[in-house]
Order: sequence, then structure tokens, then C-alpha cells
Amino acid sequence: MNTRNIRSLDHTEPSSRAAERLAVGGRWRTAVAALSLGGGVMLASPVAAETLTYIIPFPAGGESDVTARLQEPVMKKVSGDNVVIQYNAGAGGAKAWASLNSMPADGTTVMGTNLPHIFLQPMQKDVGYKTEDLVHVAVFQLTPDAIVVPADSPYKTLADLIAAAKKQPGAVTLSGSGTNTGPHLSATTFNKLAGIKTTYVPFSGTATSVVAMLGKQVNASMTFTTAAIQQGDKVRVLAVALDERLPNLPDVPTFKELGFDMVSGVYRGVAVPKATPEAKRKELSALFSKVNQDPDFRKKMEEAGYVLVDIDYAKAPAFMAEQSKEYEAAAREVGLLK
Repeated sequence: MNTRNIRSLDHTEPSSRAAERLAVGGRWRTAVAALSLGGGVMLASPVAAETLTYIIPFPAGGESDVTARLQEPVMKKVSGDNVVIQYNAGAGGAKAWASLNSMPADGTTVMGTNLPHIFLQPMQKDVGYKTEDLVHVAVFQLTPDAIVVPADSPYKTLADLIAAAKKQPGAVTLSGSGTNTGPHLSATTFNKLAGIKTTYVPFSGTATSVVAMLGKQVNASMTFTTAAIQQGDKVRVLAVALDERLPNLPDVPTFKELGFDMVSGVYRGVAVPKATPEAKRKELSALFSKVNQDPDFRKKMEEAGYVLVDIDYAKAPAFMAEQSKEYEAAAREVGLLK
């Protein structure tokens, strides 16, 4: 089963002219206050910079955090405003997403989102929010899945791990970020495709999941290409969930090469409180589109193993509707949803 087709969903395209400049009157355009003096002379003075709060629903060190840290200096350069990154981890992101609509809706707050987390969690149970409660202004990157083990693991290949899982069903453990999340769906999909039973062990985020794997609390991690690249020679990557090998990991086979039709990953973007005015939504969308087109940012992201996409506010509704159908179908097929 092909759970996510990266090629068909890569919406990267050049920014429009609207995204190349910030809207007149927007918070990020350099504002000028005209002061009328007695002699009719007009002096201009810039309005003080504001602060954009960027909330990450996971612990520091994961893909959402790394992306935000790389975006931060470009956002400051483009907007002229301050950017403050905060963390609100818990329940695989659900804790933060459930609180989004109680936050300031004046365009000064954005929150990171992960797909399929925001679809699968509400499908399973009441988690304090519904997918439609999250107003997306941008989806900007995709992180492909990978199975990773410690460098000294007895599993030299994916076939070794599969053989161990067949010999002792449930004994092989895979860490991942949260339940009813991308890694959870991918681990379940891998079990079905390989005809095995592994035990999925959820952690609060990618960083804690990988630490658990490195500390031998689990045998392997269903994580991302980015985490694999970041850990370097501390880990061995058994397979990546792409159509073709990742240039940064040229010696690592794809699942498809090994006989498993698995192309999958997690999309990341930002949402705003529902009450955020339309004009502010568009301004924020333009800001993130502009960041995605910055050459230095693009280079750093691609070197780290991310796939950049550019789903702006106008495209987001159709994109979200498409993803909702596909994620639900995939989750039902592997038994994650009944």
C-alpha cells in the first residue's frame, strides 16, 4: 500500500507576486507614521517592531523545532519583527492544538501543525479539538519516514529486523512520536506490509523517540530521514520511505527497493486561531511563502533531509480535504481506525 505519494503531493512552486511583497498596511510592512509639524514639514518615524509568537507542540530538538529555528532569522529579516519560539508539548501535539483557539487572534500567534496527527487524533477519540478547528495559513515542508537503529545494532539490514520480528512476534520494539500520528501509522503500515508484529512505543516527540533508541530502550525507531542525518554515525538507517534514494543517504535503500510499497512522511505547517482576521491570515501566509523561497534557508533544509513544499492559505482548504480522505483510508486499511 502506498500510504503517501510524495511526488503527487509536492506542491512546491514559485511564490506569487503577492507573496513576494507584504500587503500594504500589513503588520510586517515597514509602517510610517506621519507627524504634522507647525511649519507643514512631515517627518516619518517607523512603528516599533511587534512580536510574533511561534508555538511548537513538541519538545525541543524535533523536526518542528529545527524547522522553526531555521525559519526564525529569515522571518525576522523579512518582517522586521521579533519572533519568539515557545514549546507546549504533550499528547502527541494534541495538548497545544486543543488550546490554539483560546490564544490571541490578532495575527501575533501561530502554531506548528503536523499531518497526519491532526487528522488521526480526532478520528480516534475526543482530544479537545477537531481538525477543522485549525486554520492553516501555510504547509511548508515534508519529512520522509525512515527506520533507524543504533550503529552497533545486530540488525544490519531491514531483512534482519524483519527476521527477528517473525521469530518472536511483538518482541522487536519501535519508538515513535506519539500515538495516532504519522510514525504510528507508518509503523502499523510496515507491520502489515512485512507480515510481522512489532511493538510500537510512543514518545512525546521525535527527539525523545530517537534518544530512547540510542539509549537501547527500544530496538529501533520509526522516525525521519532528518533525524537519521542529524545523528550521523551514531545510527544505521535501514530504509527510507521515498520513491528514490535520498541524495544525502545514497547507500540507504528505499522500502520500495526492498519490496514494500511504502512512500510516507509527515507534513508540517502552521495554523492560527479561528478568530484571526482574514487580512492577517493572508499576511502570515505571505510571510511563510517568502521564507520558503529564501535560497540560504532552502539549502539548509534540503541538506538536513527535508522536502520543501509551498501550500499557502489559498491552497490549504483543498489540500487539507485531500489529505483527510487519504489518511483516513490508509488508517482504516491497516486497522488503526475501526
